[in-house]
Amino acid sequence: MKNLFLSLALLLAVVAPARAQLSPMNAAGVTYGHVHLNVSDVEVHKKLFVEMFGGTFVQKGPLMAVKFPNMLIALAQKAPTGPSQGTVMDHFGFKVRSMPEMLAAVRAAGYTVQQEFTGAEGFPNAYFLGPDGLRVEMQEDKTLPAKAIPNHIHFFTPQFESLLDWYTDTFALAKRNRGTIKTTADAGTVNLSFQNSREPVVGTKGRVIDHIGFELKDLAGFVKQLEAKGIKFDVAYRDVPSIGLKIAYITDPTGVYIELTQGYTEY
Repeated sequence: MKNLFLSLALLLAVVAPARAQLSPMNAAGVTYGHVHLNVSDVEVHKKLFVEMFGGTFVQKGPLMAVKFPNMLIALAQKAPTGPSQGTVMDHFGFKVRSMPEMLAAVRAAGYTVQQEFTGAEGFPNAYFLGPDGLRVEMQEDKTLPAKAIPNHIHFFTPQFESLLDWYTDTFALAKRNRGTIKTTADAGTVNLSFQNSREPVVGTKGRVIDHIGFELKDLAGFVKQLEAKGIKFDVAYRDVPSIGLKIAYITDPTGVYIELTQGYTEY
C-alpha cells in the first residue's frame, strides 16, 4: 500500500506542469533540491536529461535547469576542471522504467556504459559516463510511473561514516538501509548514500558536479541555526531576484560544495 501511494504521488508530480514538485520537507523544513553541473555545452546536457530521461527544461533569468518530480539539475555553461569520478560526489542516480531502453539510448548517443550489474536493492543497475565525464547510475523499476526519476546521490570517501553523521545532524535526516548499503539517509525521496572510496578523492568545486543543493522552507532561519552550530559559510545568505532564489553556500567536511536555497519550488 505504501508503494502504491508513493507511485500515485510521483505520477501526480510528473503530470503537474506548473512548478517543480520537490519532495515534502521534513520537520526541520529541509528537502533535497538540486545538483549543479559545470558543462562545456548546455545543449548536450539538455538533450541527455530532457530527451533521454524525460525532464523538463526551465529557465529563470540566467539560471538554466532540468526539473524532475523530486530534484532539479542546474546547468552552468562553464568547462569543468574534471569528471565526477575522483571527487567525493562520485555520481547521482535515477530509477528508470526500462533498463534495456535506456541502455540502448545511452549507447546510441555515444556514451560509455561502464558496468551492468545487480544493484544494492536487487534490481538491474548500470553506470554510464555522460558528457564532461559525468557519471550516472541507473536502476530499473518497471513499476515507475515516469520514464526516469532521480533516486540518489552517492558519496565515496574514507570518512563515509562520519560524513553520514554530519549530514544527518546538519539537515535533520533519518538514517536507513538502502538494500545492502547500510550507510544512507533520505532527504525527501532522494537518497544520500555513503561508502568508502577505493581511490583518493577530492572536493567538488569546479568539477562537472560542482555542488549539490538542499531546499529550505526558511533559509534565513536555517542559516542562523547553522551559524549557531559553528558552521562557516563560503557565501553568506543573500536574495538573488534575477533567479528567484535566496541562497547560501557551505562546504562539507570532505570538500563537497553545498548550496542552500529557498525558491526552487517555484520553478
